[in-house]
Amino acid sequence: MLTLYSYPPLFGVADNNGYGLKVFAFLRLAGVPFRHEHIFDASKAPRGQLPYIVDGDDTVGDSEAILAFVTKKYRVPLDAALTPAQRTTSLLITRMLDDLYWVMSYSRWKDERYWHAFRDALMREHPSLTEEGLAKAKEFNAQRYYYQGIGRYDADAAMARGLADLTALANLIPPHGYVHGEKPTSIDAAIYGFIANIYFYDIDTPLKQFVVAHDNIVRHCRAIHEAVRA
Repeated sequence: MLTLYSYPPLFGVADNNGYGLKVFAFLRLAGVPFRHEHIFDASKAPRGQLPYIVDGDDTVGDSEAILAFVTKKYRVPLDAALTPAQRTTSLLITRMLDDLYWVMSYSRWKDERYWHAFRDALMREHPSLTEEGLAKAKEFNAQRYYYQGIGRYDADAAMARGLADLTALANLIPPHGYVHGEKPTSIDAAIYGFIANIYFYDIDTPLKQFVVAHDNIVRHCRAIHEAVRA
């Protein structure tokens, strides 16, 4: 059976990282059976990052590569009826979610207004973690942010970048149904991966304030959340 390796849950979502939750939601929506293993150490993962899957002799990393592999191997029909224009829209949203990821991560590990609440929540839910270990992770992420670019923003400027991404999503998500119609596709799983990690996040960041204030985003998030729950 396919095994998904991703970060552990937090605040009631199956993975506290948007990419892992995206893959989890896709597998649920696709009806592909899988085991879910939660880990913190990504050193053995392809490219040293989570999520990744192991399926027989195949090991696949990177969320988009995983979706492509599973779609081909298991003949997943979620995106089969999409038009070229819809596929282009999905690609653009996917790239924008990559940008939103960095702001979300910054709000947890670097923004001192929310760091302590995030650290304490992780330690409550995962008692094996230590303050020393999380401090090292915080330092590691600070280096990542600097070289990626978001680390050179001050906190308010970083949040403004994320709010611009969320504004684009608010304009794309319809009041009813899903992005491309009445049935969810892979891009809905991708959006859920990130929005659920904002909406269910029990810390009142500007990102969460924006999501909560937009009924269409909340409705979409809750609809996928109910569809993918065990």
